[in-house]
Amino acid sequence: MTMENHRIADAFSRWRQCQRNAELGMLEAAAEGLFDPNAVIHMCHPFGDMTGASQWIRQSYEPLLEAMPDLERRDTIVIHGKDQHGQQWIGCCGYYCGTFLNPFLDIPPTGHFTHMRYHEFYQIADDRIVQVQAIWDVVEVMMQANAWPMTPSLGREGLVPGPATQDGVKVLSPEASDTPSSTKLVLAMLNDLIRHPAQGGPEVMNLTHYWHPNLTWYGPAGIGTCRGLSGFRHWHQIPFLNAMPDRGKVHSDADIHLFAQDNYVAVTGWPNMRQTLSADGWLGIAPSGQQVSLRSLDFWRIEDGKIAENWVLVDLLDVYAQLGVDVFGRLKEFNKARPHRAVELPKEVL
Repeated sequence: MTMENHRIADAFSRWRQCQRNAELGMLEAAAEGLFDPNAVIHMCHPFGDMTGASQWIRQSYEPLLEAMPDLERRDTIVIHGKDQHGQQWIGCCGYYCGTFLNPFLDIPPTGHFTHMRYHEFYQIADDRIVQVQAIWDVVEVMMQANAWPMTPSLGREGLVPGPATQDGVKVLSPEASDTPSSTKLVLAMLNDLIRHPAQGGPEVMNLTHYWHPNLTWYGPAGIGTCRGLSGFRHWHQIPFLNAMPDRGKVHSDADIHLFAQDNYVAVTGWPNMRQTLSADGWLGIAPSGQQVSLRSLDFWRIEDGKIAENWVLVDLLDVYAQLGVDVFGRLKEFNKARPHRAVELPKEVL
């Protein structure tokens, strides 16, 4: 697998560099010529779909920069490759962080350092970005502001680390190549996961065959981080399958793109799962019998032939919205007595 040419690799590197110390004018300059004018931008709830980089910057980055004027982007994973359809993708994982001084999506500012995890996937065609699929973990910002109005997480919340091996940011060069064995491992794992419960008990998922004994599963805020197979099962998988036992049976509108570089694998989908909230509650929501779609953007790191780390973001706010739960409405109700004005830090006194 190769990048299309050096130009797209260099242009994307400039885009990332401008995001690192973000400023609206610089972002728009870096986007010009890199993004197709009609690029489809799929953003998480509540941002929605947009057309072109300029609209994305104005409707997403501008309010984020207003909230955190010293905004900084820190990539922990950057990989690229071709998916099963031959489409070229770049996947990025990391954090936006800064001092939270002004309200963001009605989340009251804290005046303190705040981090927001992101997974962003870019599809490349004809030397341009033609599609973006991105999830920003807005729930994480709500939690840091003590403004999350929904159920607490079963897993551990907090700043999620980058890869233990510190080798997640790859060189986007025409010479880079994928690793078919890594893709094959993750694909086989995903295929075995959906065998349960239709084809048997938990043993049919063959978890120990694919997952490292000391795996870490970094879930989105609202689910949290889990350690080891026991933590993964107790704090994520068992509640998830108890709530939606038809997981993996419905693929009518699944849009899955799987690609790899070296020992890293990524999958993006908008959506990539559809199932029914039927048997048990999930995320504090009673079972409604309603079918929901899930947008999940994932990265896996392979070590010694097994999955050692898995970074997962799910658009949980979109799931709540599909079920008729207005998380932002509840946020306003829970926090209406709190000041929402800009935070003015006192002048330094030496």
